[in-house]
Amino acid sequence: MRIALLGGTGDVGEGLAVRWGRDTDHELLVGSRDPERAREAATAYAETVAADTGGDPDDLAIKGFTNEMAADRAEIVVLAVPPYHVADTVETVADGLDADDVVVTPAAGMQRDEDGFSYHPPGTGSVAALVREETPDAVPVVGAFHNLAAGRLAALDAPLGIDTLVFGDADDAVSRIVRLAEEIDGLRALRAGGLGNAPEVESLTPLLINVARENDDLHDLGVRFD
Repeated sequence: MRIALLGGTGDVGEGLAVRWGRDTDHELLVGSRDPERAREAATAYAETVAADTGGDPDDLAIKGFTNEMAADRAEIVVLAVPPYHVADTVETVADGLDADDVVVTPAAGMQRDEDGFSYHPPGTGSVAALVREETPDAVPVVGAFHNLAAGRLAALDAPLGIDTLVFGDADDAVSRIVRLAEEIDGLRALRAGGLGNAPEVESLTPLLINVARENDDLHDLGVRFD
């Protein structure tokens, strides 16, 4: 399967790329507005995975493209971009999406003040709702990976043992992302209902960041539901 990580040169893209690169055989397409930056990041991710596994980075299916080219080639399109770039990114790649694809959004709207981070959704009510509004109607949208610390994902020697919440209105698409998430060693995917539940899930992100900032031993905090 081909997975596009749009904005994949950032922290979230890196973490997902190296985990899927190590734990699966999927083809990973690192996207960026700058194709050279995408290629450099893909090379670095392949080297990270190879250093962990003892393999050859040239044997790994991690390649860099523009966002448009990555989305056009992929079956799963992860919007690994900040929330304020989501609408523009989807608009840029929309022509390359079809009904067999799944668009995945891990972003959460936040703002920061002297008390820390707080949830700050767009006018649509959630980032997931904004993605749904901008994505072609035939293409399912799924929310996932919001509560994962990027640094912990990118550190391949760090065990996970954590959960991610997955939500969406198309059950088949949600099932695909649940299976894909659980291919990452130590990650459990839990269903969290439809897209209408996005605010509850997205608002966990600033909470976890605040807890991590206030506790030195919880820098790369994750959650586990028991």
